Amino acid sequence: MKKNRIAVIILLLVFLPLSLFSQAAYDVGEWFKFRVHYGPLNAGYATMEVADASFNSKDTYHVVGKGWSAGAVHAFFRVNDNYETYIDKNTGLPYRFIRQIDEGGHTRDQQVDFNHDLNKAYVFDRKKQTNESYQVPDGVQDMLSAFYYLRNDLNGKPLVPGKEYKLNMFYGDESNEFKLKFLGREVINTKFGKIATLKFRPYVLAGRVFEEKESLTFWVSDDKNKMPVKISAKLVVGSLNASLEEFKGLKHPLQIIMD
Repeated sequence: MKKNRIAVIILLLVFLPLSLFSQAAYDVGEWFKFRVHYGPLNAGYATMEVADASFNSKDTYHVVGKGWSAGAVHAFFRVNDNYETYIDKNTGLPYRFIRQIDEGGHTRDQQVDFNHDLNKAYVFDRKKQTNESYQVPDGVQDMLSAFYYLRNDLNGKPLVPGKEYKLNMFYGDESNEFKLKFLGREVINTKFGKIATLKFRPYVLAGRVFEEKESLTFWVSDDKNKMPVKISAKLVVGSLNASLEEFKGLKHPLQIIMD
């Protein structure tokens, strides 16, 4: 298992136009909890929660994602991660991204502030006590806000199997194009019953962590919530799966398929 990657997978994938916010997929009070498995082992849990906040006099969603190890995995590879983002309620753009991780002794503590008027990202590294600035493209997202932006964005698009969707994401110290492909619709069994889902495959970097660039798959509910339901990843060593364990505060009613 590679360090500094598990939480990114969970939160990013578990775990990325103004008019779309009239049919927003989420709202304040939404909360998810996922159970994560590394092969047959119970590897840990992750939660994602949406709260109300004011950031520099702007109305924002404060999203907090947490991940931690459990069971046998915790004994040899401890994970305690915290990710936060402040998302403008009108534009869906992030103002601040916080990344605090401790993964097997590898630690990071960074704060990224975005100035979308200047197309700048200002990175403060608390561990190194450094400040850096980077040029970013229009509409850039952080790794946590990207997921919530996509949930809204997909609500306003016709979904055609094989079609690719793209956005710009800033992570670490660079901007990259995040791309995912819509694979189709699928009904899957969950602990809550059968749920109709949309199946997506993000493109990832093959070689270091993932077996190939199409090693990752995730499912979201086929409704206005676009609720994350399941994630599956083929890693260079083993496999990782995450499934929805608990949820509350959905903006729209969830449809369970009855036999």
